[in-house]
Amino acid sequence: MAALQYLEKQRAAQPELAEWYTSMADLYQRKLWHQLTQKLDQFVALTVFQAGDTLVQLYHNFIRDFETKINLLKLAHFAVIVSKQYPEKDAAIAYLEEVIEKLRTSGERRVEEPILYVKMQVAAMKLQRGEIQVCKKLLEEGKTTLDSMTDVDPSVHASVHWVSSQYYKSRQEFAEFYKSALLYLAYTSVETLSEDFKLDLAFDLSLAALLGNNIYNFGELLAHPIVNSLLGTSVEWLYFILQAFNAGDLTRYQELCGQYQSALTAQPALVENEKKLWEKINILCLMELIFSRPSEERTIELSLIAEKTKLSLDEVEHLLIKSLSVHLIEGVIDQVDGTVRISWVQPRVLGVPQITALKDRLENWLQKVHTTLLAVEAETPDLMTV
Repeated sequence: MAALQYLEKQRAAQPELAEWYTSMADLYQRKLWHQLTQKLDQFVALTVFQAGDTLVQLYHNFIRDFETKINLLKLAHFAVIVSKQYPEKDAAIAYLEEVIEKLRTSGERRVEEPILYVKMQVAAMKLQRGEIQVCKKLLEEGKTTLDSMTDVDPSVHASVHWVSSQYYKSRQEFAEFYKSALLYLAYTSVETLSEDFKLDLAFDLSLAALLGNNIYNFGELLAHPIVNSLLGTSVEWLYFILQAFNAGDLTRYQELCGQYQSALTAQPALVENEKKLWEKINILCLMELIFSRPSEERTIELSLIAEKTKLSLDEVEHLLIKSLSVHLIEGVIDQVDGTVRISWVQPRVLGVPQITALKDRLENWLQKVHTTLLAVEAETPDLMTV
């Protein structure tokens, strides 16, 4: 058989991989398709096959012989990996469309999942070729299909959200990119990603968090292990800036701007949005000030906010109006008394220092409750006895 002849030829040409080819030939002859799929999954991940067209040849000379006998979602995974080794995007897209047609005519149940997975790779390649509108159409169709499905494999979710993130990145829609990229990570194990990929994604996510409209919660990103990829690299300054924003620490941000001035000026988006960044960290400084105060002490003098944010009173009022308009806080500004009464502040993902502060506050509250209980017992001993 041609498939076995191909394996034998490869085993002779690559003696260091002889055991792999022998094992796959054995599983193929015994028609153990599930075990063969697992072996192929490991095989295509080997470093030696990440360059050239080895996987393209493997698919056309071996996998194609039994492609409809294995799990179709696994077939889709293999097809996407193989498509990345085609030197020409046109040939890769034609190959993927051929796979989609085979999946449609397979007659198997739950074929929508593998088709959607492959379609998202087609959308990604269209985007790489600059066909943004075609990508947008495929992406919208993909999201509609995904919403109509139940019990979907995480890899399919991840493929849709990844293409979505790259589409928004191409349009410099920072907030939408940020949301889509975080959703992608929610369905992806970080351990499966390469170090270079993690660093690039962490960098893009960090910039998007800083520049995205209405993104004022950095705790979720800082809590994700991917952001640690920035540490120990030439762009670790971005991690420190995220921490400063999350804490609303203006002083620290000013220090970092001075320390990493050359790195910051090398990022055009940060330079162009300098004013916006200062407004954002001032808002976060305000939120941190509110969070740090007990609920019974939420009437704050505007002069105190001005002192913390280093703004004039007029600028403080503008800052409060902005925070109220984007629903980060709820409250009433009293211009006569020069105060603001905060009744609600948007919940945030807390970091370790903020959780520690919350713990201390709860302990103080418990102490107050205990003191009140002792006072009540002392004042009404007869009632407490009964």
